[in-house]
Amino acid sequence: MLFLRCAKSIVPALLVVSLLPAQSSDTALAAARRALDLLLAEKYSDLTPLLTPAAKERLTVEFLHDKVGGEIRTFGQMHSVEEPVLAKDGDNTLISYPVHFATTRVYIQFTLEPSLLVSGLYIRPLNAPLPKVWQRPAYSKPEAFTQRDVTIGSDEWKLPGSLTIPIGKRPVPGVVLVHGPGPNDRDEEIYSNRIFRDLAEGLASRGIAVLRYNKRTLAYGDKMGYMSFTLEQETVEDAVRAIDVLRHQPEVAANRIFVLGHSLGGYAAPRIAARDGKLAGLIFFAANARPIEDVALDQNDYVAHLNGDPSPQSQQRLEALKAEVAKVKNLQAGTSPPQVVMGLPGVYMLDLKGYQPAEQAKQLKVPMLFLQGGRDFQITSKDLGVWKAALAGRPNVEFKEYPALNNLFIAGEGKPGPSDYLRQGNVDPAVIDDIATWIAH
Repeated sequence: MLFLRCAKSIVPALLVVSLLPAQSSDTALAAARRALDLLLAEKYSDLTPLLTPAAKERLTVEFLHDKVGGEIRTFGQMHSVEEPVLAKDGDNTLISYPVHFATTRVYIQFTLEPSLLVSGLYIRPLNAPLPKVWQRPAYSKPEAFTQRDVTIGSDEWKLPGSLTIPIGKRPVPGVVLVHGPGPNDRDEEIYSNRIFRDLAEGLASRGIAVLRYNKRTLAYGDKMGYMSFTLEQETVEDAVRAIDVLRHQPEVAANRIFVLGHSLGGYAAPRIAARDGKLAGLIFFAANARPIEDVALDQNDYVAHLNGDPSPQSQQRLEALKAEVAKVKNLQAGTSPPQVVMGLPGVYMLDLKGYQPAEQAKQLKVPMLFLQGGRDFQITSKDLGVWKAALAGRPNVEFKEYPALNNLFIAGEGKPGPSDYLRQGNVDPAVIDDIATWIAH
């Protein structure tokens, strides 16, 4: 995904999250909604029979009235309840309802056991409608790999990482995972989803070593917030250092190192490959080829119009973003850029003036694999078309599209939107299989 960054802190600035219905059993939804209605109506005695024995000990009528109800009453009059967000935590079902009150909007979450009795009740903030629950995908075979900690670099920017190594035959090919924008951790954790962990465990189960690491903007976000940095410091330098770490692992074939770049990581991949000079290939994982200001504007425009005409506030944000994009377009080499533009250091955007990743990729001789989800509203067919046009006719370049997958390569249905990322899922098994097969060849 593509996010912008402010000067002193790093925040997701491109997505305005709205929630859409998730899939679950009708019975679980009905049970949770009944519990919610009783809670909001302050019918605590009627709510008690819906609780598990353990929950009854904690959520007594007095506690519900004084503590839970007391907090809810501070929110003012209840206006509306929207469609819930759902997830699974083992055998339990997590159902969280967005509730609008006069003074605020919160999520009220219920944890339901298989019996459909409520074992947990939580009032949650807007940015965390459900607890973070990652589900190991079926293609991950923990008995087939081991994992150990590694360190990327040895200077003031050293980063913690994880190396996932297949058990058995040696040496094995290796992949370095390069993040999208923003302060990503080694798993690229986005709510309950951990797509880099999915990739690491899935590929290691198929005989491929994978190195992933915390991004510099996560490990040193406060320090970098006051610095003028570029894509080099944010992404390229650490990716090159991670490649070197992986290349020197005894279990890994030094001449079989690949880079997989997600979103901004794919955008930077041609620079990474040119800097290293010895990669066996590149994998572009929903990688933008167009300037990031153009992609950002398209993303925001899509989200603003997702449910019809944008609100006045959304329209104002779009106009403000257009003004920022115009500033980027007017940047000139040899001049002093603004300190911050589009939430990024001015030098960051100036450094990318004239950068055409598809044209730079064209100069590389290594094999390349491009993967694109059909439900990706952030990096779209516009970008894939640029890559295809630049690399047309190259026998060692392959393109794969997945109609049902989003920017995280997780399957979904319906009109895609930001709420997709609030639903727990895993990288689709077809993607794992395609990457492993391509590397093997």
